[in-house]
Amino acid sequence: MERWARSSDFGPDDPVVLTVEGTHGPIIHAVTRAAAERGARAGSRLTDARAIDPVLIAVPADPAGDEVLVERLARWAGRWSPLVEVDGPSALRLDVTGVAHLFGGERRLVADVQTRFAVAGLSTRVAMAPTAAAAWALAHYGDAAAVICGKDTGAKLADLPVAALRLPPEATRTLERLGLKTVGTLAGIERRSLARRFREADNPVDALDRALGRKPEPLTAVPSHRPPRALLKLEEPATHPEAPSQALERLIPDLVQQLQRRHLGARRLSLIGFRVDGSIGVASVATSIPSREPKHLQRLIADKAAALDPGFGFDAFALEASWAEALSSAQDSLVGEPSSEREVARLVDRLSVKLGPDKVRRPQPHESHLPERASGWRPALEKAEPVGPAPASARPQRMLDRPEAIAVVYATPKAYRAASSGAGQSTTSPASKGRSGSLPNGGGSGRRHGFAITTVSKTSPAAATGSTAKA
Repeated sequence: MERWARSSDFGPDDPVVLTVEGTHGPIIHAVTRAAAERGARAGSRLTDARAIDPVLIAVPADPAGDEVLVERLARWAGRWSPLVEVDGPSALRLDVTGVAHLFGGERRLVADVQTRFAVAGLSTRVAMAPTAAAAWALAHYGDAAAVICGKDTGAKLADLPVAALRLPPEATRTLERLGLKTVGTLAGIERRSLARRFREADNPVDALDRALGRKPEPLTAVPSHRPPRALLKLEEPATHPEAPSQALERLIPDLVQQLQRRHLGARRLSLIGFRVDGSIGVASVATSIPSREPKHLQRLIADKAAALDPGFGFDAFALEASWAEALSSAQDSLVGEPSSEREVARLVDRLSVKLGPDKVRRPQPHESHLPERASGWRPALEKAEPVGPAPASARPQRMLDRPEAIAVVYATPKAYRAASSGAGQSTTSPASKGRSGSLPNGGGSGRRHGFAITTVSKTSPAAATGSTAKA
């Protein structure tokens, strides 16, 4: 629901429900808080919910997108545990045995999980317990958003409903009809009588044993997507300088086949040479667009591979695409001519290898109301930053010239000082005394001396306008 809310135009007070197709009509998959207050519940039919409140807004859910998000979160959650399992459409299970002390204890570990998910815009309910089943029950049916359970697992689970044991709906309804509505009540019943009433798959005794740790429940970690890697082991150490180049020729086809099977293209390629003394030599190159063309990749890394120092000899080589992006098969053109974009990308790759990645750059637009700041440069191998649409009307390349400071040589203009000294020796008429702010005539020659005053503001370029006064 939170993933949908980030890209939705509905407000927080709109009663929206996400639905999926069911056997007898749409089924509610998730609800907003406003819809939950009106009686909508996940798992119920949309027709039943609208019978209670006809104002409900139904929006199709995206279970495939939710599944992809949960898988990405599972790989991201590897920061807290080496063993992470996707548990249903909205839960993760982590084996944190012997890990909590690395984060300062169990409480700090739980707080760190909540904080990092909150920064990502996702709300969480976290529970830590000796068993995975108990942690799931406390996270879904506990009173608090964060619960840490130690040896008192039975006491913590006693007040929870029997649905917290993850039994099938039929078994849960049967237990509730029998009056066994809580886990504590179920734990007090004789085990043999319970086992006779339920099938092996729906046996509440087994579920109770898994929650209390009497029966093991192993976790299945999500498969790790390792980068494509080709390995070559040598029978004897190779000390010849051409050994890395020869190994590269044998490794390139294997790596390209892996990229083709996974529909990927290499963006960063590394040739790693393992020496007999335990040290390694690495030669790396990067590409501007994803590529899996054998000749192009080999041409890029060939010079750097030949420069690797064998030392006491290489006994193994590995070629790895440490950075790979999706690349589907496509036809460039109908006439067989290579596309201009790919040719430019190849040229950029070769220049970056020869001159260095910081020497080859491409123009990069920036969002700015000042035209002189609306463009810049970026390394050609880096991704372009997304920018908004270009302005509809043409703009000048520069708005205003940069203002320069004016140094004052004299406090008053020279002509004014000369005129003042001449006026001081002559007799001043009363009429001239009455004119305030006027300048003298410079010795009565009839010629008026003028000067200009330009005011420069240091606060903003827009205020750097010249005001001229003449006298």
